Amino acid sequence: MEGFLTTIGATSQGMIWGVMVVGLYITFKILDFADLTVDGSLALGGSVSAVLIYSGLNPVLSLAVATLIGALAGCTTGILHKKLKIPGILSGILTMTALYSINIKIMGKANTPLLGKKTVFTYFDELFSGFGSNSRVVSEAVLGVLICAVVIGAMYWFFGTEIGYAIRATGSNKNMVCAMGINVGMMQIIALSLSNGLVAFSGALVSQSQGYADINMGVGTLVCGLAAIIIGETFVKDDCNFAIKLIFAVVGSIIYRLVIALALQIGMNPSDLKLFTAVIVAAALSVPKFITKKGELQC
Repeated sequence: MEGFLTTIGATSQGMIWGVMVVGLYITFKILDFADLTVDGSLALGGSVSAVLIYSGLNPVLSLAVATLIGALAGCTTGILHKKLKIPGILSGILTMTALYSINIKIMGKANTPLLGKKTVFTYFDELFSGFGSNSRVVSEAVLGVLICAVVIGAMYWFFGTEIGYAIRATGSNKNMVCAMGINVGMMQIIALSLSNGLVAFSGALVSQSQGYADINMGVGTLVCGLAAIIIGETFVKDDCNFAIKLIFAVVGSIIYRLVIALALQIGMNPSDLKLFTAVIVAAALSVPKFITKKGELQC
């Protein structure tokens, strides 16, 4: 029974973090932009949501505010890159670095606890109170499914619109898009804003789930997100439906969280998890490069 609850718990956490993975998928896979802002925007979302809840704001509204402020952080990276002509990676690093100080300013300290405060998960705990001590695990799983379904549905709709197609085309061929009269810079800014809005939304959910926001909660977000994306990609083909790709990005997040939970259960030191994640990403990125479609090693 304990193992089953651990699996459900890891799955629900995978779905909550899966929103972040969908956001990262937009910049990394669709826009072809290595955005390091996410390490700061995840903590930004968590910080904003925690402070607002602590101040008495409705937790659902705090999610909306956190998402908007996260989008503003992504917009800042886009402006640094396109308007000030700063390289993309450096733009993300600059915004991420600035967000560390901003998050400290928002919380006024390194972390903000939410003990005794109502969160979106608290409401669902009450709905599933019949499960007793397991109500939190069940409520997180149900809420995770609902949130991921809404986010994936919204992204599938958005990227089927004219602007969505323009963003996808920008990631594929900037020169062609520019020749068609589309503002490449604006498409990148919109995509970065959308991506970091989702990442901040995920950060807000994480802070409400774990009961506190911490200044370092976003450290390693990029690597964890890439691990989930790469794992999910192993199950889909390049010509798959866009919605399927998004679904399996979330599936990759769930698998990643299950692997982490298993590693902890067999006795791995929590401080080694970042190293473990780095090894997973390195292996997932490098192994396919050495294997051809026929299964033969390349020279």
